[in-house]
Amino acid sequence: MYKYLFLLFSLIMFAQKYETQKYEVINKLDDFEIRYYPPAIKAKVSSGGNFSKLFKYISGNNEKNEKIAMTTPVYMSRKDEKITMEFVMPSKYSEKNMVPPNDKDIVLYRSIPGYYASITFGGYASVKKVNYYYDLLLNKIKDSELVVVGREPISLSYNSPYKVFNRRNEVLVEIEYKEN
Repeated sequence: MYKYLFLLFSLIMFAQKYETQKYEVINKLDDFEIRYYPPAIKAKVSSGGNFSKLFKYISGNNEKNEKIAMTTPVYMSRKDEKITMEFVMPSKYSEKNMVPPNDKDIVLYRSIPGYYASITFGGYASVKKVNYYYDLLLNKIKDSELVVVGREPISLSYNSPYKVFNRRNEVLVEIEYKEN
């Protein structure tokens, strides 16, 4: 009986659709894209227990005890051995109606719009895979005579850790880009 309940629960979880952060594909070049990301409200943590803290925040550990819908992607970046995780807030939130967190380690902010080169890969996003696709993307950017602005890779994950097949991950690098 329990295995059938687990199966039903799993199917429901995998069938759920999440709001995805908006971006505009400016150009598709040799297995990578140039994208424009408009500003978005994000919640970020750069201390231990990143996922747990952010998940508790959207589950109601905030000043309004409000449940906040999960969105995709989840951002991960690393700088000087410091790992930062970011959740994109649902599009209904702005600076005026952000829900303040109870956890002082969570920072809410409005992202700066920008242009990014993006490469997509499947499976689970290990450090080794992210570094491989980051190096590949840097070479493609160089070959396309684009200029890198951000030196740290940004890893994006679009799927629940429980999803095994057809996973979507990306590596982003901020670039200079002028539309013609």
